[in-house]
Amino acid sequence: MKLSRKAFVTAASAYSTIAIVRAPARAAQFQMKIGHNLPVDHPVNVRSVQMWNAVRTETAGRLDVKIFPDNQLGGDSAMLSQIRSGALQFMFAGSGPLSSLASVCAIEETPFVWKTNDDALRAMDGDLGDYVRKELRAKTGLVSMQHEWLLGFRQITSSTHPVRTADDLSGFKIRVSASRIILDTFKSLGAAPVPLNFAESYTAMQTHIVDGQEGPYSTIELGRIYEVQKFLSISNHIWGSYFLLANGDVWKSIPPDIQSAVERNAAKYALLQRRDEVLLDASLANKLRRQGLAFNDCDLGTFRAKLSASEFYTRWKNEFGSAAWALMERYSGNIG
Repeated sequence: MKLSRKAFVTAASAYSTIAIVRAPARAAQFQMKIGHNLPVDHPVNVRSVQMWNAVRTETAGRLDVKIFPDNQLGGDSAMLSQIRSGALQFMFAGSGPLSSLASVCAIEETPFVWKTNDDALRAMDGDLGDYVRKELRAKTGLVSMQHEWLLGFRQITSSTHPVRTADDLSGFKIRVSASRIILDTFKSLGAAPVPLNFAESYTAMQTHIVDGQEGPYSTIELGRIYEVQKFLSISNHIWGSYFLLANGDVWKSIPPDIQSAVERNAAKYALLQRRDEVLLDASLANKLRRQGLAFNDCDLGTFRAKLSASEFYTRWKNEFGSAAWALMERYSGNIG
């Protein structure tokens, strides 16, 4: 039987269609989720997008992780419950919320301990961080990547008066994150701390439920805190970071080569994010001044003295344990 040119083209077209139908694009071997509480334009989220894209590329699409920023999956407590159950596979979590599961996670938030970001990061990349990650895994099953993502130092803002010494905090109603050590810090300094989710902070300051708040430059800017506050006191009172977590059972189910891709890119993009945050803080300090916040320095000696007098450091040394405390002092010097 002879085929005309027209019949041949028609048949070839039909067979090519059948081939396409029979060979669809390969779906990801592992489809997972990561959640966190930061806005989409925060450096943690921006670099996280790049990290998971790189993982997807390096694993030829075998691991595909969808990102849910800005509390889309609920607040920290809800997401921690989800990641422990396996409903959420990865999460960025601050040391404060994590301390509800393993109290030693909050050791990095010990006030007036770190002089620079580098001091704190050396400790948390090193022996102190190893100790914290080991304790967290033992108590919760959660796996934390080696390198933390930088949040940085927290500052105090106020709508009523500048905070220059510890006495200026007497009776001061201040919004704080729901971290036991931060709550105790401000109670010991004589303030009246009010724990609120960040999403509730703006309204609380706008309606004068609180007089001020404490947080890093990035959240002061992203939360438009400058619209409802007048003063920013450079206190650098507490340093913080974000842990990149994985559910332990899920992590064990991922093949070693994919684990390596995740770990390698987590380290790479954590270091890039740290640089971003440092540059952002420098630019935001100037930007926040232009947006109307009056900056002032603090007499940090008065804060440390008041905390020591209240036996704050003794309480938290007992809370964290002498082993963890000694590791921290290896990097920070003598505390309290």
